[in-house]
Amino acid sequence: MSEAHAVRPDSDEASLAEAVDFVELDTLIDDEFSKDKENLIMMLQAIQRRYNYLPKPALTYLAAKIGIPYSKIYEVATFYSTFSLAPRGRNIISLCLGTACHVRGAERIRERLHDILHIDDGQTTDDKRFTLESVRCIGCCSLGPVMKINEDMHGRIATDEVDKVLGHYE
Repeated sequence: MSEAHAVRPDSDEASLAEAVDFVELDTLIDDEFSKDKENLIMMLQAIQRRYNYLPKPALTYLAAKIGIPYSKIYEVATFYSTFSLAPRGRNIISLCLGTACHVRGAERIRERLHDILHIDDGQTTDDKRFTLESVRCIGCCSLGPVMKINEDMHGRIATDEVDKVLGHYE
């Protein structure tokens, strides 16, 4: 596996952000959600699905379009851990560090991920292939340690299996 370096969440977003399609945002805001302020969270989810994070230009545009101060949108976007203001990888690794997974070796899995990807929790590889996020519980404690990549669960994973599992994701 090629060596990758971390993109920190505080990196210069302008150099990382892809162009925001404002016509697409208009369709989303006007047609799918009727510019209804009550649908803010769903709008943010749709924007994140499209860009894999919430680009600042999209949030600024959304604020003006639905008449909510940017500060309120930022407040919502930072309150919920599901939202990201920094570009993320194509594949999101959620490593469970809850009690059951912890006692079954989750910390060793995290160390192995660091050794392979050269990133820590909350960071993204330079090639934007992976983002690592630790979580407190995934909800399948009997399978610990558990690593979820996108929607795929990898239970009872051993450190020597991490390379092979990562190899399935581009």
